[in-house]
Amino acid sequence: MAERTQPINPWPGISAATLVAALILGTLVTVALRAETSGGFAPSDWAALRFTLVQATLSAVFSAVLAIPVARALARRRFRGRRLLITLLGAPFILPVIVAILGLLQVFGRSGWISDVLSIFGLPPVQIYGLHGVVLAHVFFNLPLATRLILQGWQEIPAERFRLAAQLGCNGMAMFRLIELPMLRSVLPGVLAVVFAICLTSFAVALTLGGGPRATTIELAIYQAFTYDFNLGRAALLSALQLALTAAAALAALKFSRRDSFGAGLNRAIRRWDGGTPLLDSFWIIAAATFLLLPLASVAISGVIGLFELPSLVFRAAVTSILVAAASTAILLLLAVPMAVSVATGRHNVVELCGVLGLAASPLVIGTGLFILIRPVANPTAIALPVTALVNAVMALPFALRILVPAARDTVERHGRLALSLNMSNRTFFIRVMVLRLRPQIGFAAGLAAALSMGDLGVIALFADAQVATLPLQIYRLMGAYQMQAAAGGALLLLLLSMGVFWILDRGGRWHAEA
Repeated sequence: MAERTQPINPWPGISAATLVAALILGTLVTVALRAETSGGFAPSDWAALRFTLVQATLSAVFSAVLAIPVARALARRRFRGRRLLITLLGAPFILPVIVAILGLLQVFGRSGWISDVLSIFGLPPVQIYGLHGVVLAHVFFNLPLATRLILQGWQEIPAERFRLAAQLGCNGMAMFRLIELPMLRSVLPGVLAVVFAICLTSFAVALTLGGGPRATTIELAIYQAFTYDFNLGRAALLSALQLALTAAAALAALKFSRRDSFGAGLNRAIRRWDGGTPLLDSFWIIAAATFLLLPLASVAISGVIGLFELPSLVFRAAVTSILVAAASTAILLLLAVPMAVSVATGRHNVVELCGVLGLAASPLVIGTGLFILIRPVANPTAIALPVTALVNAVMALPFALRILVPAARDTVERHGRLALSLNMSNRTFFIRVMVLRLRPQIGFAAGLAAALSMGDLGVIALFADAQVATLPLQIYRLMGAYQMQAAAGGALLLLLLSMGVFWILDRGGRWHAEA
């Protein structure tokens, strides 16, 4: 046997993590160095911190708790259209934020569908603005992600465990306590940390549904510091606070996530004998689908007419968005796969922490830092698209690591000793074992990154000029010109493209496996 202790080389992942940390922390330092003294926290900053923590905590808890019965129902039931439903449940998370908010307003707003139904019975309309509106929107965005991550945990339990439990007469609570609860203890801390960190950086949701200064998040405060005050010191200080909060959430997830393993199976299709009556599972599946798909239906209905009235600029912007998404996905995989492999050795938790930094880092701060660094040597608008692709990849990196790391760790545990005994080289193990075993997770991560990049409106707004625009930016320009019908059509086109690239990449990664 070779004297190596691991069948993989962790240094590519460590190098990738170093580059990510240098980009995020370096841009933050750049902004801080160019800024004047911030003067510490103002009372409004403390209020923004309190509101951010409250809404992020509530959003994470509601998203994770509601995702458990939904994921359990999808894991136990097989029905026609199940794969399509699982794909559609991912739509709210990859949906461009402003498009999703418009859909939520059309359903839950004062003039929305639900308020119209309530008015028939003489009831007051729904009040969506405020803390409850922000939490509602965040649950809408993050419930699908939490469901997919928890469902992935259920599907990683070998089918032989359920078969053995059924032969021993385990049913109901016994099955849940012995098999499902240990899996949830391992998966839930990470899910809570990811959703919490996502909600920490909320901007468009708070801006649109907050209802006033009392509903200001840290990210919104950063935007105000840039746009209204141009106080780079205050913006840098608030961004550093975001990094600290997300790092704390990541450390908590790493500490409390148990690495329970159910052992290797024969990769058979999972069959459940503990399903009982399908009524309760059907209720959760229908309720989740209705909550998540109604706003999407409203976007489709309002945009189908405008789809035939789109100017040529919109289609040009759509091609630009596709190119940026392709570049962003390639950059993401070059970073995420080596980092996940390094984390799988169990010795480089700092690598995973560097990847999670993307959740807390403000795209506005990263974009401004890059603008400051690039401007002395080149025209920032000339490289707007490559910079946008890079920042989008870094923003999607935490989700990719959460998807890839459990499968990479499981691959090392199952096949690492055999690879060492065969004296398999690091390169051979990575190509012939690791990549093939991670193919479903790589496809899911690539689809998620491409869709998020398609709908992102962040750095491109800082760098782009009148001739350069992605599809989300072009939609914003149409809305600013009061071409609402064309903007609705562009929103529907963006939805179709985002869902299309996600489905193609996700399905391409798991075509040989069960959904």
